[in-house]
Amino acid sequence: MMKKSKVFLSAIALASAALVSSQASAVEIINTSTLELVDNFAEADGFFKGGQKGDTFVDNYNFTLTQAGEFAAGVLSITGNAKNGLDITAFNLIDSTGSLFGGTLLSTGATDQWSLSTSSLSAGAYTIQIKGSILSNAAGRYSANIALAPVPEPETYAMMLAGLGLLGFTARRRNKKAAAAALAA
Repeated sequence: MMKKSKVFLSAIALASAALVSSQASAVEIINTSTLELVDNFAEADGFFKGGQKGDTFVDNYNFTLTQAGEFAAGVLSITGNAKNGLDITAFNLIDSTGSLFGGTLLSTGATDQWSLSTSSLSAGAYTIQIKGSILSNAAGRYSANIALAPVPEPETYAMMLAGLGLLGFTARRRNKKAAAAALAA
């Protein structure tokens, strides 16, 4: 009797395991890479081969800013229709403390487009994070562009103000000479 119970319980366990393994479970694909800003610009792209329908992904692109600036980035995925390719679900900028700047969804469907910008990004380490899901068994791709417009250093402003002051002084001196010459004539 005990032997039959063990066989029965083993059969139930095997059947349960087979049932669980037959159900498709989504895989989360996580990629991390480093971006180098060249002339304050960088590009990134993600490519997903076919046969990954239902999987999700998180792509992290790390980069370092050596000076403060205005930051702008965008990500775009284009497919033939809303049921193919990728669905970009989040576009974020994360600083070294873990603070998150969320992107803005501009369009979704056959074209997924996000933008992200901030006017005062300080020097430091950052991560651009792109999250999404793979909608079909067809291959999918996205492209991202990152741009930085550096904020001039305080010394640059000081030099500019000194130059403007020198121009003003020179113009005033010329006006005085011109007025003196006009009086003498």
